[in-house]
Amino acid sequence: MTKKRSAEKISRAWIAAACAGIGATIGAQVAHAQAPQPVTIRFAAQIGDQAFTCGRSYEGIGSPASRIMPSDFRFYVSEVHLVDESGKAVPVRLEQDGRWQYRDVALLDFEDRSGPCLTGTAETRDVVTGTIPPGRYRGLRFTLGVPFALNHEDSTIAPSPLNLTSLFWSWQAGYKFVRIDLGSAGRPQTIKPGEPMPTFGDAEGSLKFGFAIHLGSTMCSSGGRIERPTECRNPNRATIDFPEFDTSKQVVVADLKALLEGVNVDVNQPKTPAGCMSSPNDGDCDPLMRNFGVSFGGKASEGQRFFRIR
Repeated sequence: MTKKRSAEKISRAWIAAACAGIGATIGAQVAHAQAPQPVTIRFAAQIGDQAFTCGRSYEGIGSPASRIMPSDFRFYVSEVHLVDESGKAVPVRLEQDGRWQYRDVALLDFEDRSGPCLTGTAETRDVVTGTIPPGRYRGLRFTLGVPFALNHEDSTIAPSPLNLTSLFWSWQAGYKFVRIDLGSAGRPQTIKPGEPMPTFGDAEGSLKFGFAIHLGSTMCSSGGRIERPTECRNPNRATIDFPEFDTSKQVVVADLKALLEGVNVDVNQPKTPAGCMSSPNDGDCDPLMRNFGVSFGGKASEGQRFFRIR
């Protein structure tokens, strides 16, 4: 073999190897670009411009203005989407962590079982985590509540976070999508550890319970007492939509003060549960339910007030 032919052979081999290397690099870059990207959506619980803390009191809440002390602050979100630049809502695939997220449901929990927060857990959770296809996203959309398909399970055998009996009403009604309990100046919460819960029809017992805010579906029906409900006349799930949201910089704030705008937390309609437990006949739910973003008493919501962006 001449030196010229040997050089040409080496040159061709080098070029082939280089091309293969470049191709592999490009392939790896494309694969990386197409791989789902991690996303974290942060939440915070506030009362106006103040952070929620178990045992802290807050002034100027409701109408007329009162002093409150919250003792629980938890809620479920589901169907989380990021909205791309074309306006398309792309679902976030939630991390299945076996604790806070299951399928497309996530629990946000801000109480820490200290002070008056007797019904919750010591652990807290203020983020929703998952993955999203690569792209540029500008908005956020999610549902406040548990989807119908998961809402009527047996909470005693359901996976976490749907196994919390303190966030469950009954098999027929389903879960409490939101549980916020508080005592107010006019309705102090005086239940102590180990003390039985009051009877709602009893005026003194109802006063002990303070003012409860439990959002969930009502008027659910089925073909029989032991059959799964087929519908709920009042689903009471709110779609929360933020056209502009930056996951790297912004936080979704759940604001109890805004939720209680126009609500008198110092009174309770006679012979009804303390506060609002989503009953369509309970005047204490007006306008609180519409502030959640759901219709109530034949009146449509003018827009939710519970959530805002910070």
